[in-house]
Amino acid sequence: MARTFDAIELELLWRRLISLVDEAAAAMVRTSFSTLVRESYDFSCVVTDASGQSLVQASESIPSFIGTLPETVKHFLRFFPPDQLEPGDVLITNDIWLGTGHLPDITLAKPIFRGGKLIAFSATTAHAPDIGGKIRSPEPREVFEEGLQIPPMKMIAAGKTDETLVTIIRKNVRTPDQTMGDLWAQVVALDLMEDRLLVLMENYGLPDLTDLAREIQGRCETAMRAAISELPDGTYHSEVKTDGIMETPITLRLKLTIKGDEIAMDFAGTDSQVDRAINCALCYTTAMAMYGVKVCTSPNLPNNEGAFRPISLSAPPGCIVNPQFPAPGGSRMLIGHYVPMLVFGCLGQIVPERVMAACGSPMWGMNQSGVRDDGKGGGKPYANMFFYNGGMGGNTQRDGVTCLSWPSNVSSTSIEISEHIAPLRFHHKKLRPDSGGAGRHRGGLGQEILIESRSETPIAVSFLAERTIFPAFGIEGGKDGAPGELKINGKKNDPKKQHVLNKGDTVSLGTPGGGGHGDPRTRLDAALASDIAAGYVTDRTAYRG
Repeated sequence: MARTFDAIELELLWRRLISLVDEAAAAMVRTSFSTLVRESYDFSCVVTDASGQSLVQASESIPSFIGTLPETVKHFLRFFPPDQLEPGDVLITNDIWLGTGHLPDITLAKPIFRGGKLIAFSATTAHAPDIGGKIRSPEPREVFEEGLQIPPMKMIAAGKTDETLVTIIRKNVRTPDQTMGDLWAQVVALDLMEDRLLVLMENYGLPDLTDLAREIQGRCETAMRAAISELPDGTYHSEVKTDGIMETPITLRLKLTIKGDEIAMDFAGTDSQVDRAINCALCYTTAMAMYGVKVCTSPNLPNNEGAFRPISLSAPPGCIVNPQFPAPGGSRMLIGHYVPMLVFGCLGQIVPERVMAACGSPMWGMNQSGVRDDGKGGGKPYANMFFYNGGMGGNTQRDGVTCLSWPSNVSSTSIEISEHIAPLRFHHKKLRPDSGGAGRHRGGLGQEILIESRSETPIAVSFLAERTIFPAFGIEGGKDGAPGELKINGKKNDPKKQHVLNKGDTVSLGTPGGGGHGDPRTRLDAALASDIAAGYVTDRTAYRG
């Protein structure tokens, strides 16, 4: 007989579930080795039910991982059915099409047993400091150039670590200690989630999670269907152009259909995949599209399987948001981060008050690799990745937030950490005046960073950079934000290519500002005066237009 839960008991169970995944996330941050987890929070922790359907995720979670991580668990179950799993197993993969869309994200999952029965999975994804291959950039032409591919397999089998796999990983990355250190931090999080979940089940007399998962996921599904039902039926279209490759733009197109309590999305008409590493695998496309729908319909609803059941998605095989093997995808965010804005373009036609102007995203990143000179003709290889964010778009309620990542929530890397772990000197890191699009509500500002190489040996650098051609657009009469800009030694350079820095060379990054919302002439005088006093805006007359 199915167990039912009263409102108080269900709330207590839900809060305990949130607590255990948040505790696991905190443990990952404390035990990780790289800045990507410890400083930028580029990871996620979830618990799924026995079939891989998401139940709860940590508060500190990348939106895309919320969508991809449970799907990876389902793929694990295809390779390892329940009768091939046992206590102490830890599964691993970074397969582009089964994981998150690019090799640096490594996913681990642990089957959880109670009374000899598989009852759940704890799972994590984290961005590794290095995965080998060509340093992350849009340049690779196929996935084989991008680094080590780990198929779905057991990293740990019944408590015994696959030392051969560990040796292969260490041999193929520039940062073996950091990369494996982060993987072991992920294992710590898996174990902690397992331990806390089993204690919770013991306390509440739950033999498995079937009834609890049905209750939580079912309530979320009901709430999402109700939210969709409030929208008018119809089909809506939007498109957006990205900077593309070598100044050849790429166009993304979306048709969104609302029918009753369901939403269907179709990317037919989107440009084809390319022989550069900006292709966005369908797993990542789906996660970003689902996220866009959710924040427009029911943003406060918990993220689990139930919230996404009323939403479906299709994309033609071979288009850039559904590339086929062996397409490269290391910089897939340069396409994927536009997807939520495509959704906004559709839903903004019927609920304009719920969407914001375009953001200065995709977020920007700077990758570096080199060898530290030991004075004896050799040295130790290193690799780092630092994130820098642009401004968010303005909306009906407020100005866009300055220098905040969206639709990801990766944090900007601090100067102190960057200079400590890399042979770089930061001359300044400051807000870009006038970079936020003018509007009744101004777009958030981008930032300007000037970096000098202090390395005695050459440094290979590559960038994640977009909106250098097509700036973040304003809406409802708002103006565009300032486009992004990359300069090396004072000269503009192609951000899609790898560059080599010698000692004394400089890199100047100007991240894009967000678009404005509403007519700039209607901005409150006090708000504009405050902007001018703070240096965010330099010319009152130019702002008013």
